[in-house]
Amino acid sequence: MSYAAMLALLLCFTNGKAEEQQADPEDSNFSFMQLLADHGLHDTNDERWNAYGQATYISSWKPAFPAQYTNLNGTPHSLLPEAERSFTGTVTAYFGLKAWQGGEIYLAPEMISELPLSDLKGLGGSIQNFELQKSGSVSATWYKSRFYLKQTFNLGGDNHSVSSGPMQLAGAADSRRLVITGGNLSILDIFDKNSYAADLRQQFLNMAFLTNAAYDFAADARGYSVGLAAEYYFDDWTFRLGRFATPQNPNDLPLDFRLFKYYGDQIELEHRHELFKQPGTVRLLAFRNRERMGRWDEAIAAYQANPAQNAANCTSFNYDSANSSAPDLCWVRKANIKTGIGINLEQQVFDGVGVFLRGMVSDGKTEVYSYTSADRFYRSAP
Repeated sequence: MSYAAMLALLLCFTNGKAEEQQADPEDSNFSFMQLLADHGLHDTNDERWNAYGQATYISSWKPAFPAQYTNLNGTPHSLLPEAERSFTGTVTAYFGLKAWQGGEIYLAPEMISELPLSDLKGLGGSIQNFELQKSGSVSATWYKSRFYLKQTFNLGGDNHSVSSGPMQLAGAADSRRLVITGGNLSILDIFDKNSYAADLRQQFLNMAFLTNAAYDFAADARGYSVGLAAEYYFDDWTFRLGRFATPQNPNDLPLDFRLFKYYGDQIELEHRHELFKQPGTVRLLAFRNRERMGRWDEAIAAYQANPAQNAANCTSFNYDSANSSAPDLCWVRKANIKTGIGINLEQQVFDGVGVFLRGMVSDGKTEVYSYTSADRFYRSAP
């Protein structure tokens, strides 16, 4: 068995706020909803609807460098030695509507314009800017990132206020409640959240900080899926489980909606606490994916048994390699299982400053289907 792990222990500065609290009236960030409220046109304590937006532009550049082995043996996956510039421009709108008691509908259209380094090949595929994985082009591409229903059943306990925000309507919620969410969204909207390393548009840009690097969460090439999740809150504890659709092919846009045949399952246990009067959270996450994916050992064995089953001869989904002396996973794709288990810790040190740690061990026997090629990956930073 091979292992994948990610560890990150960082001193972080953040403007993030806890989920269940009132919006700070002294917050310097502009809020259109607060502007309406200031003129008596909106109630930010008990919302029937809200609307938010976000726009981000990220640019990077690399100089030319010498390289003797670019695209060696016909494999077109090298970082090109020429000087290059890369950029992404994204715009996302967030709309929320309270449809009935406890029922909320959310819609988030999104636009991406991008130019990656070397067409995301070689080190250019390390995706130093996570927005680059959203399958866009230099011309603006619009798509629906999220469209889902959330139903909350309050079951008692303490009453908490919920602040207004993107994909969150202000109101009140019991500390003991059941929340059902279904539709088109990202698994990371619900699972493996972290106050200091989650929103790569405002925090760390590298995709390794989006979630556990070994967490091959079910998603299309843009990071979204379709599925159903349930969350049970009991005071300081939360238990979550969910099943989501996987892509038809690795890191591809079309999803496979045969959710009883191919799927990504996850469960998570969360506990919120205070340490020296500062809030913190511990999360334990496990996932199990059943997908049509190849095993590394079977691909090697197939090539050794029949050298014609090589990367150059593959006609099904592949990565365009012309290397006839290399095995390819396309020859051995079938229903396989991938599993993993991880931990996610965060602790506020004082207001605006905190630390976090993530670590995961996953089964590295099969190809990556949605996220990163991490099976023996360790990361820490001061």
